[in-house]
Amino acid sequence: MTTAGESDGCIFCDHAERGDDHEARILYRGAQAFVILNAFPYNTGHLMVAPFRHVGDICELEEAERGEMMSLTSESIAIIRKAMKAQGFNVGMNLGTVAGAGIPGHIHMHVVPRWGGDTNFMPVVGKTKVLPEMIEQTDDKLRPLFARLSGGAT
Repeated sequence: MTTAGESDGCIFCDHAERGDDHEARILYRGAQAFVILNAFPYNTGHLMVAPFRHVGDICELEEAERGEMMSLTSESIAIIRKAMKAQGFNVGMNLGTVAGAGIPGHIHMHVVPRWGGDTNFMPVVGKTKVLPEMIEQTDDKLRPLFARLSGGAT
């Protein structure tokens, strides 16, 4: 994935339209929304839940989209807790550029697993984040658990 401004398209729409979910890092497809690993994670296991429909504000979501996004957020937390033994989570949305949205045109929910002591001097002093595993390893760990959810295809 790219960050905002690096592509003319929408990374969520582009990835959802790809033919290969594994290559796109899409862990789960529901009827209204999907779960995708963040290519630039704040922490190992950082994923996002986004609707298939390209909308930029929570108020534009239809009831079914909102419901499935919250359901997938809850399922994602349970799966990460089981697979990675996360001790806590940061969950949320940044609505609008001034609120920190990197992709303001397509709403998405961040699910960031946390562990005691997961912050160290590297992000502060070195301006870099050290992750204990590669995104491919995280994908391999989570994908089988998302495959067990009913009603979706991975």
